[in-house]
Amino acid sequence: MLPTLALLLDLVGVAVFAASGALVASRKQMDIIGFGLLATLTGIGGGTLRDLILGRPVFWIVDQTYLVVCLVIAALLYVTAHLVQRRYVVLLWMDALGLAAYGVLGAHIAYKAGVGPFPALAMGVMTATFGGVIRDVVSQEAPLMLKPEIYATAALAAAAAYLAARGLELSAFPAAGIGIATGFALRAGAIARGWTLPRYRPRAGRNYD
Repeated sequence: MLPTLALLLDLVGVAVFAASGALVASRKQMDIIGFGLLATLTGIGGGTLRDLILGRPVFWIVDQTYLVVCLVIAALLYVTAHLVQRRYVVLLWMDALGLAAYGVLGAHIAYKAGVGPFPALAMGVMTATFGGVIRDVVSQEAPLMLKPEIYATAALAAAAAYLAARGLELSAFPAAGIGIATGFALRAGAIARGWTLPRYRPRAGRNYD
């Protein structure tokens, strides 16, 4: 059984990402199977990659609760998504919350597995972003990860803040709170104010004559 923090973050991340997948399915006017597929792929995608890389038992095979959560959310949104007038906006904010929670969770699980800080950061980013990438590719949407505003950087910030807090000997729960708040605030700024990282600007080549 997962420790309390990991279980809580895993359920939050799966539920929020599953909802974002189901909202995309509603925008694409899919049938109930499409809702279930997108919700499940989005909800469990990042955690599956994390567990495979770390050599852990895949979480949704060990505990089928996660699949049930994805399918229940898909069914609920299949009959209620039309009530949400601005579904893309809701999708962005749900994705932001899932991004922050899963960024911390990936780093937490890697930290507990005894890996170094840089692999733990990578696990945080992969866990937080992979499900959303699958969702966008399958639904033929432009991946949020490739849009100009800050996205993967928010997951990286969430993981880094969590690991830094643990390095300062904070316990898991307050460290997770700091990490989630950091990642969510950064992504919220990107959504609300269009925050971006500096972009590459092409320069003229050197003249060697």
